[in-house]
Amino acid sequence: MRLRFVTADVFTDRVFAGNPLAVVFAPLCPPVAVMQAVAREFNLSETVFVLPPGQTGHAAALRIFTPTSELPFAGHPTIGAAHALAATGRLARAADRATDAVLGVPLGPVPIRVPAPASPDAGDAIGEIWLTVPTVPTTGAPPPPLSDLAAALGLEPADLVAAPAGPRVASCGVPFLFVPLCDLAALGRARADPVHWPPVAAALGVLGVYPYVRVAERVVRARMFAPATGIPEDPATGSAAAAFAACLDALTGPRVPETQRWRIDQGHELGRPSTLALAFDRDAAAITQVRLGGRAVLVTEGTIDLP
Repeated sequence: MRLRFVTADVFTDRVFAGNPLAVVFAPLCPPVAVMQAVAREFNLSETVFVLPPGQTGHAAALRIFTPTSELPFAGHPTIGAAHALAATGRLARAADRATDAVLGVPLGPVPIRVPAPASPDAGDAIGEIWLTVPTVPTTGAPPPPLSDLAAALGLEPADLVAAPAGPRVASCGVPFLFVPLCDLAALGRARADPVHWPPVAAALGVLGVYPYVRVAERVVRARMFAPATGIPEDPATGSAAAAFAACLDALTGPRVPETQRWRIDQGHELGRPSTLALAFDRDAAAITQVRLGGRAVLVTEGTIDLP
């Protein structure tokens, strides 16, 4: 079977920045082992397969793979796939207004909004695409002491922030450990220590660790390490950003009904700066909805022959 693919840089508006993604268009769903082999071949943080819709009213179904495993949901492949569908004409768009559609992922339906075309000659400059995360964040087991977390990140305990919102585990389908750091210098030194990180990850059942620094009002700079999945460091991580809403909500004082909007900068240490837009709604008790936004740009296209 010969399939067409494109690659895109996601959470950026220029090539060679953001998070690279392979988008493979398949008229039939290949076997899981074959899709996993293709993801290993591309060797990007994720490869997404765009398949015929599994439900009436959906624009397409998505299957998302890291080099080592399948994910039930991820933000960068979903936004990248939506961009690729729109840029290649596979998603019909209204001429004078935003287009709403639904993409199916194993975690559930993902509503997306693609902005109205800017002009007839805009090419693949689609603009900022937003998705609604199919679940709200949940929190996990309490993390170990700061000394253990510092060792897991190759840092000193003084580099970590304990309050007001200290380290915590959160998930929107994929669990991550979120660790606030004191400054950008500590963030620059952070790494997933090959000795001390694996036992922490196993004990908490998390995919990766997400150290971050609050750099301005509702602006955060972050990194994400997930070496066990074949991702030593990810330039932009949508599934982590969605779960991160649980941590950001705890940073903003009294809990009142509101919509919060944050910007997350990631990938700078890799030379692939990325910008993720995050919005979440809450009532007086809890977060009720999370949305994630970002831009993308196509980089390459070609075909791949499946065995």
